[in-house]
Amino acid sequence: MNTLLILLSLFFTPPAQSIYDFSFKTIDGKEIKLSKFKGKKILIVNTASKCGYTPQYEDLEKLQKQYGKNVVLIGFPAGNFGGQELATNSEIKEFCTGKFNVTFLLAEKSSVKGNDITPLFKYLTTAENPDFTGDINWNFEKFLINEKGQLVHRFRSKVKPLDEAITKKL
Repeated sequence: MNTLLILLSLFFTPPAQSIYDFSFKTIDGKEIKLSKFKGKKILIVNTASKCGYTPQYEDLEKLQKQYGKNVVLIGFPAGNFGGQELATNSEIKEFCTGKFNVTFLLAEKSSVKGNDITPLFKYLTTAENPDFTGDINWNFEKFLINEKGQLVHRFRSKVKPLDEAITKKL
């Protein structure tokens, strides 16, 4: 009977209502609940270390320094696009801190597309917002979450972190 209840709960779990229903592991393996950031905006970016957009790390760090009191920035390294991410979390961390002096939060290497997509990115790519829904097209797409945990804007890779399209919403 207990097994049946567990199985039923897995199939009938209510869908996530906000970003606060999720948690993630940092690049150092620490579990963080996104509900910890209630009342702040959150900018989530899927990143990669060997991509043409990788120089955006520099502007992401500048954004963190300029807006960090009101916005939580989280990078999610992913190798979904051409295998452009390093193999291990320690290599990714060393690259990001060594080359770009990254101080914003980095998640462990994650999948942001495909059959093994993480639940957080499944939510982000399907959540209603005024821009668009659907699969991530490439590295460095950005998701802006409001203070209530709702996805309010989504930006493709070519939109740079310090572009006014983003900063005027922070």
